[in-house]
Amino acid sequence: MNGMKFAVDPGQAKLMGVCAGLGRAMGIDPTIVRIGFVVATLIGGWPWTVIGYFALGFVGQARRGRVPRRRAASLAGSAYEARDFDRRLAEIDSYVASPNSRLAREIEDLR
Repeated sequence: MNGMKFAVDPGQAKLMGVCAGLGRAMGIDPTIVRIGFVVATLIGGWPWTVIGYFALGFVGQARRGRVPRRRAASLAGSAYEARDFDRRLAEIDSYVASPNSRLAREIEDLR
């Protein structure tokens, strides 16, 4: 290891962030760790590799100071949706608050 302490990395996670954390701690691409995990499981590591994976996932502390990738994407999407909602609400407000004779007639017809 390159001196880094192991911690799961939810920002690069596919399942729990274990392979991403191991890859970061060892200084290699997490994809290589994932492939190695699958190969080790298939050539006879079952069920111990899976048990070890989940044990590391529960024991490894999450890396701090970073928002997970999926969460960041959802925050950006939420900001866009909020702006779009505000725009539509402003259009509705301007339509209802403006002197609109057609709207007034439709409201009177409903009464």
